[in-house]
Amino acid sequence: MKMNPTTLSIALAIGTFAMVTTLPAAHAGKAHEHGVAKLDVAIEGNKLTVALESPLDSLLGFERAPGTDAERKAAADVLARLRGGGALFKADAAAQCTLSKAEVTAPVLEPATTAAGKAPAGEHADLDAIYEYTCAQPQQLRTLDLGLFDAFKRMQRIDVQVAGAQGQSKVTLKRPARTAKLVR
Repeated sequence: MKMNPTTLSIALAIGTFAMVTTLPAAHAGKAHEHGVAKLDVAIEGNKLTVALESPLDSLLGFERAPGTDAERKAAADVLARLRGGGALFKADAAAQCTLSKAEVTAPVLEPATTAAGKAPAGEHADLDAIYEYTCAQPQQLRTLDLGLFDAFKRMQRIDVQVAGAQGQSKVTLKRPARTAKLVR
C-alpha cells in the first residue's frame, strides 16, 4: 500500500504515541519538569488521538508509591479522572467525537505491576495516557478544550503539538488558557 507523505507522517506520529504508552522506558533521557505536561494530538480521518505525558508531581504532588491512606485515595482519584478522559479533553461539539479508548500508565501508582511499587531511587515518575476519539463529523474539528488546569492545580504549563493532514503546529498553554487550535 502506498501512502502520501502527510498520511505517513500522521501514521508515524500515532505510532509514536502508542509506543509512549507501551514502553515506559521511553522516558529515559527526557526532560522532566514539574508543573508541565506534554500533549501530542493527531487527527487522521475520523480519528482524534490525544497522548498525555506528565510528571506525577504535576498531578499529585509526589512521585512515589502512595504511603498513606490520603495519598492512596488521591492517586486513585487521579487515575479514575484520567481514565474517564471525557471532562479533560473536549473537541468541538459539532465534530460529534466519542471517546473510544483511554489507556493510563503509571506503574509507580499501581504496585501490582512493579516489584516494589516504587520509582528507582533518584528517578522521577511520570504518567502516560492515550485517548482515542471517533468523530462523526471530523471536518468540524477546530479546537480542543483542555480541562487539565481545572483538574490538576499543580499543572502550570501544557506543551501541545498537533499533527493533521494540513500540517503541524505547536503551542504552549499557561494558566488560564485552555484551548488548542487543531490543524486539519
